Amino acid sequence: MYQSAHKGTFDAVLMDVIMPEMNGLEATRAIRAFEHCPAESGIPIIAMTANVFADDVKACLEAGMNSHVGKPLDMQVLAAEISRQVRRYASLREGANFTKLGS
Repeated sequence: MYQSAHKGTFDAVLMDVIMPEMNGLEATRAIRAFEHCPAESGIPIIAMTANVFADDVKACLEAGMNSHVGKPLDMQVLAAEISRQVRRYASLREGANFTKLGS
């Protein structure tokens, strides 16, 4: 769905880690490969998983996710993280657009 959408359709991806066929780590790697950019400059991908041990969080970040929110979800924590990541991504896009216009 992400690959076929027009650029700018999505502001963030909420990624479950345990899914059938392709897990969230594989899906994240595929998105990053499609974007041809690292997590720092690509669309925010937020892990949502019950896997909350330090090694699990590390695996999510190493796969290219930007952050991790544990289950059971605290909606205030999730909303704050989405907001933080979307603001960061928007500022990166605005900076890129400014650079292109100023060139």
